[in-house]
Amino acid sequence: MLAKVLSGAIIGIDAYIVEVEVDIAQGLPVFATVGLPDGAVKESKERVKSAIKNSGYDFPPKRITVNLAPADVKKEGAGFDLPIAVGILSALEVASANLLDDYLLLGELSLDGRVKPIRGALSLAMAAKENKKKGVLLPKENAEEAAVVQGIEVLGIEVLSEAVDFLNGLEAISPTTVDLQEIFRREKQYSDDFNEVKGQEHVKRALEIAAAGGHNLLMIGPPGAGKTMLAKRIPTILPDLSFEESIEITRIYSVMGLLPPHSSLIAIRPFRSPHHTISDAGLIGGGQIPKPGEVSLSHNGVLFLDELPEFKKNVLEVMRQPLEDGKVTISRALSSLTFPSSFMLIAAMNPCPCGFYTDPNRECTCTMPQILRYRSKISGPLMDRIDIHVEVPAVKYRDLTGETSGEDSETIKTRVNKAREVQRERFYGKKIYSNAQMTSRHLKKFCQIGENSKNLLERAIDKLGLSARAYTRILKIARTIADLECAEDIATHHISEAIQYRSLDRTLL
Repeated sequence: MLAKVLSGAIIGIDAYIVEVEVDIAQGLPVFATVGLPDGAVKESKERVKSAIKNSGYDFPPKRITVNLAPADVKKEGAGFDLPIAVGILSALEVASANLLDDYLLLGELSLDGRVKPIRGALSLAMAAKENKKKGVLLPKENAEEAAVVQGIEVLGIEVLSEAVDFLNGLEAISPTTVDLQEIFRREKQYSDDFNEVKGQEHVKRALEIAAAGGHNLLMIGPPGAGKTMLAKRIPTILPDLSFEESIEITRIYSVMGLLPPHSSLIAIRPFRSPHHTISDAGLIGGGQIPKPGEVSLSHNGVLFLDELPEFKKNVLEVMRQPLEDGKVTISRALSSLTFPSSFMLIAAMNPCPCGFYTDPNRECTCTMPQILRYRSKISGPLMDRIDIHVEVPAVKYRDLTGETSGEDSETIKTRVNKAREVQRERFYGKKIYSNAQMTSRHLKKFCQIGENSKNLLERAIDKLGLSARAYTRILKIARTIADLECAEDIATHHISEAIQYRSLDRTLL
């Protein structure tokens, strides 16, 4: 007696079809699973046996062999419970095999026959559509997430017997549908707003420029100046997510099991703030079977690194590839996987070990060698990838107690959207999407400046001790400032403002 059931598995954030073949033969009672199963898959035999019995069906005291094909790819997770159970019941002719070629079956089984949720339902539904299957049969808790994929039937079930009755034609299950527009409208709500931040107007201006041009940014200031508060509000002024961007983010969070309860789609830009004790594998991703790290969980959003010099040097250095390429490749002996990681890096640091080097009200106790050693923890190649440095002073009392509030996030976001639209038109067909991604070739074409601006830049480099790498950064920032003003040419005042955002390139003495 042989049966074949279609299921799916996750590798990276992508899914592929797995054929679950079940053979029941005469012999001593044995339940063997082959096809490179991990521990969770091997243990499924106990869950499946109890679920079948407690659902009112007979479990055969025979030799049962389950093969998971392709057999050369490691299978992990408990999502094969449902297809294995249905495969056994189909081999016993308890469940009809007529629909098994049309649907993917996914789900973990409880001992009493309940179907429990799985990870990666969105990617698995996409795999079903790509392979031209009619639909997926999966846990009810995952149905709305999978229903985001249009064009296939998404059938949510709660118990094993529902699946059997559906396959036998005894019970009809209504396909789950979702209104994508309504999801975006409902989920697109931020709890923070820039009008809650008192003072720091020049920092807000720098953050607006960073958001408009996709620039990475570093804030330098004493403890309690509001660096974290400002960083948390950056997603509120970034352009709204497109449907494609939302799908990319949701797939990553779904695979990691981080999708919020009762949420089928992530409609706001992610904000991730890992602690400085994080490992390089936690930041970039890793494991025996590679899993996404914080840089991928920040995809299309913001990665905030507070107390930047406190991160281990090797942890910071692994960010070079994702910052440059917008993706990260993790290689292991068995596989090499690529995860998307196009994020905006926002970092914060104190100006010195004690934190009060630039504070006029508190005396700094650090020596100059200590300050230099503290700042040198951030390598030149990493600093090369940060366009904007902005100083965040301590907030004055009158700003904290003032009645007036600054601009709200929606007002700032409107200007950012206009600047991004200018950049989309400028870089159409060039495979870049923001000023921060410009190369030397793009700078020559789109960042032409007049003689007065050249003289200003020359004086800045000579008098302020700006490094050579600051030159291209200043041009990129000036281009974004001009875009915010809807100016076609870069003017002298654009260059002048851009120079202010390279404070760490100046000499300390």
